Amino acid sequence: MNNMKKSRGILNLILAAVLMAVLGFTTVVGWGDGKTGAAKNINLGLDLEGGVSITYQVKGGTPSAEDMADTIYKLQKRVEQYSTEASVYQEGDDRISIEIPGVTDANQILDELGQPGSLYFISETDSEGERNYSMTGSTGDTAKDFTLNKTIEELQEDGSVVLTGTDIKSAEAQTYSDQTTNAAKNIVSLELTKEGTEKFAVATKEAAGKESIGIYYDGAFVSVPNVNTEIADGRAMIEGSMSFEEAEKLASTIRIGGLTLELEELRSNVVGAQLGEAAISTSLTAGAIGLAIVCLFMCFVYLLPGFVSSLALLVYIGLVLVLLNAFDVTLTLPGIAGIILGIGMAVDANVIIFARVKEELSADKSVRTALNAGFKKALSAIVDGNITTLIAAAVLWVLGSGSVKGFAQTLALGIVVSMFTALVITRVLIYSFYAVGLRSQKLYGRSLKDREPVNFLGKRKVFFGISVTLVIAGFVFMGVNSARGVGAMNYSLEFKGGTSTNITFAEDYTLEEIDEKIVPVIEDTTGDNNVQVQKVAGTSQVIFKTQTLDLEKREAFNKVMIDSFGVNEDEITAENISSTVSSEMRQDAVVAVIVATICMLLYIWFRFKDIRFATSAVLALVHDVLIVLGFYVIARVSVGNTFIACMLTIVGYSINATIVIFDRIREELRTKTRGEGLDKLVNRCITKTLTRSIYTSLTTFVMVAILFVMGVSSIKEFALPLMVGIVCGAYSSVCITGALWYVMKTKMEKKAVSAK
Repeated sequence: MNNMKKSRGILNLILAAVLMAVLGFTTVVGWGDGKTGAAKNINLGLDLEGGVSITYQVKGGTPSAEDMADTIYKLQKRVEQYSTEASVYQEGDDRISIEIPGVTDANQILDELGQPGSLYFISETDSEGERNYSMTGSTGDTAKDFTLNKTIEELQEDGSVVLTGTDIKSAEAQTYSDQTTNAAKNIVSLELTKEGTEKFAVATKEAAGKESIGIYYDGAFVSVPNVNTEIADGRAMIEGSMSFEEAEKLASTIRIGGLTLELEELRSNVVGAQLGEAAISTSLTAGAIGLAIVCLFMCFVYLLPGFVSSLALLVYIGLVLVLLNAFDVTLTLPGIAGIILGIGMAVDANVIIFARVKEELSADKSVRTALNAGFKKALSAIVDGNITTLIAAAVLWVLGSGSVKGFAQTLALGIVVSMFTALVITRVLIYSFYAVGLRSQKLYGRSLKDREPVNFLGKRKVFFGISVTLVIAGFVFMGVNSARGVGAMNYSLEFKGGTSTNITFAEDYTLEEIDEKIVPVIEDTTGDNNVQVQKVAGTSQVIFKTQTLDLEKREAFNKVMIDSFGVNEDEITAENISSTVSSEMRQDAVVAVIVATICMLLYIWFRFKDIRFATSAVLALVHDVLIVLGFYVIARVSVGNTFIACMLTIVGYSINATIVIFDRIREELRTKTRGEGLDKLVNRCITKTLTRSIYTSLTTFVMVAILFVMGVSSIKEFALPLMVGIVCGAYSSVCITGALWYVMKTKMEKKAVSAK
């Protein structure tokens, strides 16, 4: 039997080595001619790789602010099919710019996105029975053979326009198998709005079986499908002899036709990465150094289990990189920071497991028994903590938009992979090492001495006072900043807009030269320390995005470009641009966070069977977010896209730390002796999980701190408040959450007793 277990252990170790080799080869080299799976094939954002920039002009004069906001939001939803990191913003009074990362062919995007224009669904005949359109050609393209017999204005007046683009909720190309012939058919599936459903039901009832409804877009028919039956549920299907590419083009046309405004292409450029190779390499180096420190720390503290955890971390990194390829997730520089942070958070599950193993060994259990108990007792904390965060990620993915959706994808991916590596890879490896003969207790960690419980609850008033003071300080400084006229928070151009200045230099500077020579001059001139740079590919044009510049600063900007870099004044153009994070996107983010918080509360309530656990966890989460928000206010850290990622990371990190302590309290309550006070039990549980809280926070903090030291300015802006959030999360989980639960439980029990 022992020989069989030893053979199985050797086989498992060999398979693990093969898995690591395959993951390593895949991420470094890739497979086949296309190098499938290689890290270099991961979709990168504008900051890392560049992409396409397209500017549209609104037709028909200056639009209203409401129409511009509506069109920008709808375009944002359209371009998310290419990348969640694509951005849409207003330029000047009547232009809209779109930036899509990872694309090098502007014409391809223009073809696929469509030329934004007005879309109309027109009935074949009017109320008098006269034809609204007729077939006048024989090109073979049925739609192009039809022409209107009246103007659009006349059709609108007599009620022949059944739907407009704003009545279309979604349009998607699909393929299905015909039940009669089993042949594959390509169709366009439409979903209408509530108002559109009502109007279309009336129109299709009148036209069913005898007439068509023409789809007219930007001056021409794009499809003239016959109506076979009344459509009352708001879901229609356009079918015919068309390829999938033709169906996709028609669907794209219908989608883009739903815009409030008519647009025409003004210009399109391929832009280079906003950050140079040096920025990427320093971030990756920081990640490698941080990973090495974490692995050494784990090996020092947990010995053989620490070595196993390090191997599991390497598998984690390999799987994450492969899956980023598989799911076409767009990776930005904050995304790289998020993955590096995920490495630190992935340590958490292993720390929970092996901390429990050390407890069992200290109780004189055998190594085998300690391993079994460690995995069993750690399971609920790992599963509950990760599922709670996964619920938040799922809600953010569904309800969020733009960078929120992109962050949710990366977060969800990291959670699933970390659970797999901790509960499967780590388990298989540690039992395999045990099976091949590494069974000495000395290899599995130093025995722990039972420490006296720290009286955390006795100091709860002090802790509550510190927390309230820190939270209030943030709001006070908001008022102070507003009174000083500098704004409650230091919003970057992603949140409040700015000025985009396009300069054609006489010399073709590299991005590194621009960062070293030109950007510092612009920062000194404008007072903006967060200048964004885009280089137009194949030209000497460079786009500088800064905070909004008044006339005096614009003139100073132009003068320093002319005097210092020999730029021709005619080669400088500037326009004010709107925020890339629209008010609708902010609303989406707020709604998503609120819904995610409610879902987390319900899950914790369901799992712990006590609303006080759930309420305490959510209050601690809000506490952490408000303190980090206060840090942004007081330190005047720039509030941009990284702000959203930072806050969402803290939400996930904070709730996970809280769950671990609550899981231990839940466990201890089952075996609580009758004479033991609840305060002693809570203090004991917090003390027993203190090592885990310190180790996890320390490893995560180290990863982010190295990023802060070595990273570029945008990474520093992400890392600094994140370090504050990590410290705050550790503090709240140890000093606040248990105390909150204790106070609520004892207060409610006293009320219940007094009520009797």
